[in-house]
Amino acid sequence: MIDVAAHLARVERDGYTIVEDVFDAGEADAVLSEVDRLERGLGIEFARNDFEGRRTKRVYNLLVHGPRFEAIPVHPRVLPIVEGVLDSGCLISSLSSIAIHPGETAQPIHADDQLLPLPKPHVPTVCNTMWALTDFTEVNGATRIIPGSHLRDHSPEYGSEHASIPAVMRRGSVLVWHGSLWHGGGANQSDQVRVGIAMNYCAGWIRQQENQQLGIPRDVARGFAPRLRELVGYGVYRGLIGHIDKRDPVELLGEPGALETVWETANRLRDGS
Repeated sequence: MIDVAAHLARVERDGYTIVEDVFDAGEADAVLSEVDRLERGLGIEFARNDFEGRRTKRVYNLLVHGPRFEAIPVHPRVLPIVEGVLDSGCLISSLSSIAIHPGETAQPIHADDQLLPLPKPHVPTVCNTMWALTDFTEVNGATRIIPGSHLRDHSPEYGSEHASIPAVMRRGSVLVWHGSLWHGGGANQSDQVRVGIAMNYCAGWIRQQENQQLGIPRDVARGFAPRLRELVGYGVYRGLIGHIDKRDPVELLGEPGALETVWETANRLRDGS
């Protein structure tokens, strides 16, 4: 079991927490093998900009690439923390692999929610996680973070320099952070590839980074476990946001809906039923 309250207290104070021993070496090797298979099979090349990296390979929309990735968004040692930062109506925003190769420079410091036109600080809209498939060290490009920066009243200016610390962690660990935290991928000065899985979430009322409903074919989503279907968007936030003609979207997958709209809830409470 994990101490969810302790992790949430760290996120509230520092903007991040590290959950150790979430998965073992065997699981890490299995996911690494899948990432390697996808990079080769899809012909993934290095990105070509300063933000994604010029010596970094990324595979997006991992949920369409096999069941190995389906356990990540719903992991019982991580999801409760994310739900505590956001709420149980949170959604998967993006699920991708990030392989930082030797020679990569540091990613510009940024906040994951800085595209949202909201005054800061604000309620959490994004909660993101990085799963260490290899050890994360200062030398090989561990994520750089600025503790407490999620409480600032602005986002960093793109390309500006800031003092930061590396989120060093063993493989099998998961870094969880508030979307307003200032951070960035580190420079890889080693001779090894640093590989992680970026499992990102957003509040149920925020648009997802990757369009899950159009990006995941229905026949694939139909095979997901119920909680995973909710996390990709086959559900309704607080009885209102995301419905289809006042019906539960899960009915599109041939499942019975269980939607009680916010208006129906209000009427039921008013009538005492």
